[in-house]
This record gives sequence, structure tokens and C-alpha cells, in this order.
Amino acid sequence: MPEGDTVWRTARTLHAVLAGVTVVRSDLRVPRLATVDLTGRRVLDVTARGKHLLTRLEGGLTLHSHLGMDGSWRTFPAGARWTGGPNHRIRAVLGTESDTVVGYALPLLELLRTDAEAQAVGHLGPDLLGPDWNPHEAARRLLADPERPLGEALLDQRNLAGIGNVYRSELCFIARTPPWAPVRRGPDPHRLAEVAHRLLEANKTHAARSTTGERGRGRLLYVYGRMGEPCRRCGAAVRAGELGPPEGRRLAYWCPRCQPEPSS
Repeated sequence: MPEGDTVWRTARTLHAVLAGVTVVRSDLRVPRLATVDLTGRRVLDVTARGKHLLTRLEGGLTLHSHLGMDGSWRTFPAGARWTGGPNHRIRAVLGTESDTVVGYALPLLELLRTDAEAQAVGHLGPDLLGPDWNPHEAARRLLADPERPLGEALLDQRNLAGIGNVYRSELCFIARTPPWAPVRRGPDPHRLAEVAHRLLEANKTHAARSTTGERGRGRLLYVYGRMGEPCRRCGAAVRAGELGPPEGRRLAYWCPRCQPEPSS
């Protein structure tokens, strides 16, 4: 599941392949961009902003993409067979003399003026892996709605950018707070933001993320995806339930013993 660390690694990979190189093949397979041709433009950089990817090209253009739930960008040597998925899921192809990058199942792909990027990402909170990271600002945003369930607030990219459903569940477990508890009754938001930052920093160069500090198979996470399995801390069965507004409900995982209802 793409979260901030996954998107950071994707941006680093694409930047290594594309930055400073001229595009010789361009194929954007979404209706509104079907006639756009980026060939002849040099790529300036590829940057992650939370869960968003910004591919900046000379001439003041930015190709903005989002991985959503199962989107991905794959790189292949020029002329090699593309093996990232079926062709009907391809949304973008950018080729150079030596490499080809292919975007699969991207739910969002648009072309912006670089000086208008704020229209797409300006609403985001501090980026956990970005140069703008500021735990004080993240805490302020979390506390702006103190009655909101902590699990919802953590998942809201307007508060802090980069947390997905995995980190949401793991952070609530580490904080010993159930995900539905209101922010005001949870842990210190500043401290929680710092923990989130440390987790993403520790995982940004690893394909298999770990919140437990262990890298062995089956020992990576505390509660996420482990419904019915024993809690690693106390042995109680991990539970799961939907959390969030009707249009965006996601499964949250928690331990009923380690994450009791906080006292008033």
C-alpha cells in the first residue's frame, strides 16, 4: 500500500533515471492529456510531496501524479519488455534514450504549470519526509479539531502528509490509544508527530516497512493486517473495524487490551 515512504522511494528512483535527461518518448493515456507531447523537454527533477509525485520539466510544466491505493511507477531499460502489469492499466509512459518509466493504475494524472503546483498540493500539511517538516505545525493542525477521532485525524493529509492506513493503525498502537478516541484524549500530538516522523524516516529506504524495529518475516508490524492474531505485546487477539466518514471508511486495527478507552 503506497504511503509516504513508498512515494519517497518512487520519487528517488524516478529522479535518478529522469533528472537532467531529455524525454524522447511521451504517451499520457488519460483523455484530458491524450494530445499532450512532452518529447524534447528535459526533466528537471522528481519530488515527493506527501503521497503526491511532482515531475518537473523545463518550460515550467509539472506532471502531477498520485498512486492512490494500488498505483505505481516502474522503470525499465529502453527496449525492454514492460512487466509491471497489463497494458490496459498503463496511464503514462516517459522514455529517454536509456530508460523508460511507466505509470500503472494511477488514479490521478494531470499536467500543471510549475508555478501553480500549490493548486494541487498546497492544502497538504507538513510533509513527514520533506524539507518543510515541522512537528509543531503538525500538532497544531491535529489539535484544530480536538473531538475528531485520532485515527481519522492522522489519515487526513491536511494535518500531516504521508501517513496511510498502515501507519495510522501502528501509531495508535504505539500511543496506546484506540483509533476512535478523540484527539484531545490521546497522546501529546507533538510527540506523536515526532514518532510518525521517525518511523517514516527509518523506513524510507526499505521496501518492507517495519514499525516494530524488527526486519524478520512476519515480525514487521504490531497490529496492521493482523486481525485475530495475538498482540505482540500482551497476547490479546487483535481487532479490526471500519473508521472514517462514509465516503472514505478504512479498516483500523487495534489491541483491545493495550489500547483501552482513555479516561476522561
